[in-house]
Amino acid sequence: MLSQTSHEIVEATLPVVGENVAEIAQRFYAHLFAEHPQLLDGVFNRGNQADGSQQQALAGSVAAFADALVNRPDRLPDHLLSRVAHKHASLGVTPDQYLVVHDHLMWAVGDVLGEAVTHEVAAAWSEVYWLMANMLINKERGLYEAVDLAPDTIWSTWRVCERIPETDDVVTLVVEPVGDEKFMASLPGQYVTVRASMPDGVRQPRQYSLTRADDGRQRRFCVKRLHGHDAEGRPDGEMSNLLHDRVAVGDELELSAPFGDVVLEYTDRPVVFATAGIGVAPMAGMLSHLAQGRARRKVRFWHADDSVATFPLREQVIADLAELPDATLTTWYLDPPVGGSGEGAGETHTGYLDVGEVDLPADAEYYLCGPLAFLKLVRADLVERGVPPRDIQYEVFGPDLWLADYQ
Repeated sequence: MLSQTSHEIVEATLPVVGENVAEIAQRFYAHLFAEHPQLLDGVFNRGNQADGSQQQALAGSVAAFADALVNRPDRLPDHLLSRVAHKHASLGVTPDQYLVVHDHLMWAVGDVLGEAVTHEVAAAWSEVYWLMANMLINKERGLYEAVDLAPDTIWSTWRVCERIPETDDVVTLVVEPVGDEKFMASLPGQYVTVRASMPDGVRQPRQYSLTRADDGRQRRFCVKRLHGHDAEGRPDGEMSNLLHDRVAVGDELELSAPFGDVVLEYTDRPVVFATAGIGVAPMAGMLSHLAQGRARRKVRFWHADDSVATFPLREQVIADLAELPDATLTTWYLDPPVGGSGEGAGETHTGYLDVGEVDLPADAEYYLCGPLAFLKLVRADLVERGVPPRDIQYEVFGPDLWLADYQ
């Protein structure tokens, strides 16, 4: 908890900091990378820096945490902290890096707010930072201990043993560890970080959801090729394009241990997966675990896409649903198939996913993944139909710019 003195100062300055937090985040990252350019090599995603999403995520997280400290000290945003901690652990973030971040973040606060940042104001916001940082450090320590690894040993080398085209823009990569070591199996819904050198020699990390239950001897993830270029002229998906165009069977990749806070709960309750496009990836992984374990749960899988041809992992999803005693697939296509979409394809609708067109299983748990607009719409519709927000989990690719769990 904040000290009483800091509480009063943060409460008084929260509005002005909140109004300027986006600019503070931009100045922070610019100053950080100017002093420590090595952090762009293997730690920070420079694509997220170029499009501003990382700055937005930092601003939203700090503002949400500070607001909670002042207005809801008994209900801190644990979901936010858990999500950040898992991302940090998948990158091998260390406690000493928090001091570097602190110094540059406090510099940015002073640079943006100027003389308003007195010694007392700086001390109060430094206290906010270290409360958040220490909670993250403790969570990350627990995550490293859970996989029996240290930040510098989460990485291992895996060899591509198979490439499976899913759609014109999506490929599944199947990888096996180099050597005889067996790794800890992933949990349903987790991801790994892939770290690879770009054409300019800079290593870049990207997270990819694991799409099938594994035993630690083989993992698979699918990669959607992104098109276009960022503000600095690099491909929007420099990692996705590299994995599509330059990585072949036999090549080696550096992978982290699996992490991720959106993990399928082991209960007997009905479960509903609602996905769009490549958002099917983590939910296909969850479904794979259910199929492998011959789960008796009622399962409803809803998916929205442009067409049958653009539905990634479609055959895997249909096959896994067929292994379960009470499981169905419902799809929405902007360009629906003529004359049905094949055996096991379930009920098909035209247009966008509409919760009003399906029955909601009683007392179900919901897992969502897809574009942000899709997540907002589906979650709002579910809540409007009486689903408790606590029963709706969502996964978002890249920095979380929504923070729905913390509002």
